[in-house]
Amino acid sequence: MSIATPVSEHGFDAWRAHKRSRRVNNWLLVAGGAGLLAWCFWDTIMVDTDWARMGGTLGIGGTLARFLQIDWSLLPKLVVPALETLMMATLGTILGCVFSLPVAWFGAANVTPNRYISYPIGRLLMVLSRSIHEIIWALLFVGAVGLGALPGILAVAMRSIGFISKIIAEAIENIDPKPVEAIRAVGGSQFQVMYYGIVPQILPVIIGTIIFEWDINIRRSAIMGLVGAGGLGLVFFRQMAMFNYGGVTLVVLAVLVLIAIGEIVSHYARKAVI
Repeated sequence: MSIATPVSEHGFDAWRAHKRSRRVNNWLLVAGGAGLLAWCFWDTIMVDTDWARMGGTLGIGGTLARFLQIDWSLLPKLVVPALETLMMATLGTILGCVFSLPVAWFGAANVTPNRYISYPIGRLLMVLSRSIHEIIWALLFVGAVGLGALPGILAVAMRSIGFISKIIAEAIENIDPKPVEAIRAVGGSQFQVMYYGIVPQILPVIIGTIIFEWDINIRRSAIMGLVGAGGLGLVFFRQMAMFNYGGVTLVVLAVLVLIAIGEIVSHYARKAVI
């Protein structure tokens, strides 16, 4: 007992010292993080902001008051752009789904024609589609095919390929291999393997992903007009150019209504199909 007591006390003192050291380190990390956050706030907001141009509190309040004076006379002119935005989202999603199927086939390791050629190509196309923003795609297609809804549709389609194909490819990689092996054993072609052995297993995933992507594409289509691709975004840009703040607010409300409709439709579509 006389020997064990000093050892245990020494161990307890070491534990307390370790705990105290960890507490000091944690406080130093918190202080360092707070200091870094304060420096970022000062450098990016306090220094770079043109406070004089804002006109102070009264100037900001006056600008906000203009946005609250909604220009309801613009409402009849938003029907066609809203339908155009919905059309861009729908057609872009369908076109993206068509392009996504071969990309997913190439990018799925268990069904790709060649693991050293087609598989890297499929994965590269997925990454390329997701890495480039839809506004960049829209700018490229506006320069290629001109203004209108077509570049918006193509931009939405290209942006959709990465997400849809990646989800489908991962679903293909997780299928039950037994039906595929059975079809191949009786001499089935690659198309028959895909149509009868793979698609029935991943069909709920495909439908759910397409519905979800369509819901997202409504939001994307709403800003396509900022680069001349039509829809509500084009009306928004024109109202901002004319400094019609009430019209800007009405366009934003129209976008919110359109997105809410998309949320409701996609919710009930997923429940009905999946």
